[in-house]
Amino acid sequence: MSTKDEILSLYRVGERVRLIKSIRNDGTYPYAQVGDVLIEAGAEGYVRKIGDFLQTIRIYEVNFFEEGFIFGCREAELESALEEDGYDEVAEELRWIKEHRASRVAQRAAQSQEEGE
Repeated sequence: MSTKDEILSLYRVGERVRLIKSIRNDGTYPYAQVGDVLIEAGAEGYVRKIGDFLQTIRIYEVNFFEEGFIFGCREAELESALEEDGYDEVAEELRWIKEHRASRVAQRAAQSQEEGE
């Protein structure tokens, strides 16, 4: 990974992210002039895929629905937009796992008690 990227990816597939700086055409987008702004800073989208460029640079494929574009973005070009929608999927899953494990322990204890009688 690049020295600018974290070892583990900061964002997950499906996570809502916000663009920190505008994306300009570097010549790889054929329907705009080189240097034209393709997406303004502050645009929000969702991570579709996570990949690597040259096996050293992490790239997030982000779908910007409102703009109608899908672009690859570096980690440093994005920030999480989770605070705004208030939903933390990981926290929700951890809560569910803890509740599930507690109920399984209670079931096993009840079953063990029934067998012991």
